[in-house]
Amino acid sequence: MTVQEIRAFNRFYTNLIGALDYSRQLHAPYTLTESRVLYELAHSPRTDTADLRTELSLDSGYLSRLLAKFEKDGLIERTPSEKDTRRRRVTLTARGRGTADLLDERSRESVGTLLSTVPPRDRPRLAEAMRDIREILSGARRRPPRRKDVLLREPRPGDLGWVVQRNAALYTAEYGWNTDYEGLVARIVADFAEDHDPHLERVWIAELDGRPVGSVMCVRDEAPGAARLRLLLVEPDARGLGIGDRLVDACVEFARGVGYREIVLWTNDVLSAARRIYQRHGFVLVDEKPHRSFGADLVGQDWRLDLLDAQE
Repeated sequence: MTVQEIRAFNRFYTNLIGALDYSRQLHAPYTLTESRVLYELAHSPRTDTADLRTELSLDSGYLSRLLAKFEKDGLIERTPSEKDTRRRRVTLTARGRGTADLLDERSRESVGTLLSTVPPRDRPRLAEAMRDIREILSGARRRPPRRKDVLLREPRPGDLGWVVQRNAALYTAEYGWNTDYEGLVARIVADFAEDHDPHLERVWIAELDGRPVGSVMCVRDEAPGAARLRLLLVEPDARGLGIGDRLVDACVEFARGVGYREIVLWTNDVLSAARRIYQRHGFVLVDEKPHRSFGADLVGQDWRLDLLDAQE
């Protein structure tokens, strides 16, 4: 491969995605760089100015001018950092979050339009080629994943299918469970996809380096005033980054925020890592009983978290 070949590919791809005229591409008055900064502010847990500059490799003067423009447009607020008053924390206003959401939606629509021109049989090959490019070019500066690299987001088309597939594959590989478990997960996910209240029920996907690595679900329980936590999952190669804790914390905070009185969950005693996460968040074991399910002899456990006590 020659330098000219890489440059030719760069010219082709930037033209293909409209990077040189990004504002026209998305019908919005923001450049590709400005849109990326808004995306980071909407999705990253670390939003100090210094963090943004490091994460995006931006010149400090350029980033300062860009943030000043956002502040003038009413998209952000800048305040001293709670941890270090020498640093400036940047947060989106309600208008800024709406703008970031709109840009994200239009970007997804634009990519969807591009993808629609690719025959379905060629899409897996395209995705694999993109992964290869990323892995090869990042190999020289590859570093272990960090907690701040993990993004929690709402599911996109295809993510719910991933939840079913990965639950089935992982629990078969790690515990030898049969397809009965896949059937259970498929029913849970199908019920959510077909009929759920978005104000009271949610799914979170944990994303790392552009791929899903974890998930959890919060749905209404049959008991009045109770939410049920379901299908907590973290990929083996992403464990150790606190993803399980973040997913459970998101579920608990959401349930508390919409007015549930308690969260309940059902698990099995062999899932020791998950049980430790539940205990760290204040869940209490209320019942357990042996059962034969998924081709294995198990001990099922019911756990409960009183949200009213937790608030006090």
